[in-house]
Amino acid sequence: MTQATQAKVMGAREWGMLILLSILWGGSFFFIGVAVKALPPVTIVALRVSLAALALLAFVRLMGLSMPRDPRVWLAFFGMGLLNNLIPFSLIVWGQTHIASGLASILNATTPLFGVIVAHLLTDDEKLTANRFAGVVVGFLGVAMMIGPAALGGLGSNLLAQVAVLGAALSYALAGVFARRFKRMGVVPIVTATGQVSAASIMLVPLSLLIDHPWTLPIPGFDVWAAIVGIALISTALAYVLFFRILETAGVTNLMLVTFLIPVSAILLGALFLGETLELKHFLGMTLIAAGLAAIDGRLLRLFSRPAIDTKLECRDNA
Repeated sequence: MTQATQAKVMGAREWGMLILLSILWGGSFFFIGVAVKALPPVTIVALRVSLAALALLAFVRLMGLSMPRDPRVWLAFFGMGLLNNLIPFSLIVWGQTHIASGLASILNATTPLFGVIVAHLLTDDEKLTANRFAGVVVGFLGVAMMIGPAALGGLGSNLLAQVAVLGAALSYALAGVFARRFKRMGVVPIVTATGQVSAASIMLVPLSLLIDHPWTLPIPGFDVWAAIVGIALISTALAYVLFFRILETAGVTNLMLVTFLIPVSAILLGALFLGETLELKHFLGMTLIAAGLAAIDGRLLRLFSRPAIDTKLECRDNA
């Protein structure tokens, strides 16, 4: 097994970070649910990335680090902000104005499918395997099961909006591969996260001013500001530090698996804190997602196949 391949096997630390990232991003649905009652979508996204950028810039300074001055690195930051923030956020927000959120969630769960294909085509060390592809398909079916077959009722209508959400999933997958360059450039994950959201802020704040005219909006209440701070600091700043750390150690395909775990986190958080009821479909969906993740990870399959291999070796030795 090559060193590059070994780097893409997830250990307990990487799985822990992936689960934590899914909780941070799953929790963003709570914050957005509060904020959208008082603020338009583009303004929410602009506040989200700009406040996250300010927090991360301060943290980078406290750590004694400095932001790169190389124009090539900043050009890459803008590319990452475009692929990982501006394009997918805009497509999803626009898509959800025309299709149900459940259907949008299922379409967004195609991110790992795009991820394994993009990684296979554009990388040398994350090639597609049968186990990996089968695991992604099973995990996707688990997400669809959790959200419920009823969400598929709108499939086929508002085709352009559905293509927009699929485009967002593809953009996320491309961003995962694009972000690999920061390790080669010697940029550490905390600085990469800071540079990405800073570049996204530079692009999104003017768009918010142009589209939403936020100065004409009523001043939001404390709960809205608390939600904005929560989504900026917890679901963006901290989340993207984890995002780039996982990418550096586990690779694109493994990182994209967070899309399967986000619905699980969101549903469990709703059950714990909002008193929402867990249904049979949720447990069935979680089971399928767990099976898909186990297939992608590969260790469980190797565990079951090892006795057969050992038996063959023993028979050969006895012969």
